[in-house]
Amino acid sequence: MSLVPRSFGRRSTVFDPFSLDLWDPFESGNSPFFGDTAPFARNDATTIANTQLDWKETPDAHIFKADLPGLKKEEVKIEVEDDRVLKISGERTKEEEKKTDKWHRIERSHGKFLRRFRLPENAKLEQVKATMENGVLTVTVPKQPQPKPEVRAIEISG
Repeated sequence: MSLVPRSFGRRSTVFDPFSLDLWDPFESGNSPFFGDTAPFARNDATTIANTQLDWKETPDAHIFKADLPGLKKEEVKIEVEDDRVLKISGERTKEEEKKTDKWHRIERSHGKFLRRFRLPENAKLEQVKATMENGVLTVTVPKQPQPKPEVRAIEISG
């Protein structure tokens, strides 16, 4: 089995919680094998589209954290689509340029961003909560409790 996929960009027919272009670990900048293959080729659209986000699972919830410095909560939109897809989007506006300004370097990204994640079956979609503090967005998706297996004693005859 190869660790590197045979063909980049093709979708698999196997169920994958990260399918439907929700997240591609082999996209430039996301690959654990190749690192950022073309940092010089990035533009504003790809930089903000690749907003980095952490997803951890605890016994009680799925927790998503994104660094969105400089954004207000009003500039971020969080939705849950019908097919259990968590959608986080927003826009960072470009700073107004004045004719008298002399720019030496522009590295901060601007533009729209969109991240989508397929949530597992045990997610309580109606109880999703979000907070934003110091430029860090935290989205908490509670999990349904695991059903406890029913144990019954079997009588031995004879």
